[in-house]
Amino acid sequence: MTSVGVGTVTVLRQPVVQPDRTVYGYAVQVRVTGPDGRPVSDEAAASHADAEYAALDLSGLAADRLVLLRATVGVLAGTTSVWGDPERLLLEITPALSRHPEIDALVALAQARGSRLALADYQGTAPQDRLLDRVALVKIDLARYDDQLALLVDRAHHAGAAVLAERADSTDRITRGIGLGADLLQGPMFQRDQAPVRRSFNAGELQCLELLRILSADQVDQNAVVTTVAADPELSMRVLHLVNSSAFGLRTEVDSVRQAVVLVGPRQLHALAIASLIDARPNTVAALWTVLTRAMTCRALSGDDAGYTVGLLSAVAAQQAIELTDLVERTGISDHLSAAILRHEGHHGRALAAVLAHEENDSDAVAATGLEPWDVAHAYLAAVPQALATATSLAFGGN
Repeated sequence: MTSVGVGTVTVLRQPVVQPDRTVYGYAVQVRVTGPDGRPVSDEAAASHADAEYAALDLSGLAADRLVLLRATVGVLAGTTSVWGDPERLLLEITPALSRHPEIDALVALAQARGSRLALADYQGTAPQDRLLDRVALVKIDLARYDDQLALLVDRAHHAGAAVLAERADSTDRITRGIGLGADLLQGPMFQRDQAPVRRSFNAGELQCLELLRILSADQVDQNAVVTTVAADPELSMRVLHLVNSSAFGLRTEVDSVRQAVVLVGPRQLHALAIASLIDARPNTVAALWTVLTRAMTCRALSGDDAGYTVGLLSAVAAQQAIELTDLVERTGISDHLSAAILRHEGHHGRALAAVLAHEENDSDAVAATGLEPWDVAHAYLAAVPQALATATSLAFGGN
């Protein structure tokens, strides 16, 4: 991600999920804006996109999931080097690229290398339909409210392609996409209008929230931390597993919860509490990953661990459908952090608002916070592999 003379280059990443909301993969693209802040044409953006793709570690952005990459001429031709397990890489052909005079040859080159292809923003145009029987997937835009979408879905399925409905950012659009017969959905990490419905907690959740409350105090009571962890078998197990994992490299095994708590430290204890709260297991790494990514990005943008707490609680409320005011009250955080989470006030609130906007690929909303979209995108992408490493360690019990 770099600032360029014509504007700014930003790498964007969104989850692709199945109808049951389990993560299927991640869509990655480069957005280049001009001096006026508006996106430039695909042709003008291609050289910058190629440079970014060559530098990206896509495996760190998607773990073992599929990557949907917005293709360029260089990517299709093979002259642009990208991370490339063909089984986990799907190259999207934009409407503009489908009109390229050499598109048939470019598609043949990509397929000869084992690449699978998709049609981005499928509109049923003649250039796109010429490629329909050569792609594995087509993407339709749920922001278009017209009868043609149902016809496009039927046409794609008839040709043997799966259908991905993008801009699935609200309950209505998700319902509409599934009703149209979409096989996959693409949208922000947490849908925009998801109304929290939970206002009660079970005993294990209360223990995790109590630990978060203690850790959020200006002066952390270490004895209270140990007592709270020791009182919950799940938390105790996670702390001991983590501290005895290869990541810590200890010569002797630790079997004291008190000693383990000291060695793990407050930052990892935050993550452990969240892992227990969302019942993180190997099949739920993606949920914990997204929570920790938001928390780490907020910390990077705000410059302190209070930012981490703000991002963490915001993400947990969205992930677990918990009423945000109840979560804030239960964890007993300061009025300053409460205002940041609930109303996006102050330095930490501005960082949170910027991260939320970035997760929706809304560069204008990011800029409205006063932060540079490039800075936010850079912080977010830097957090992704760090969060993945932590989530994987916690979800697999630290072994």
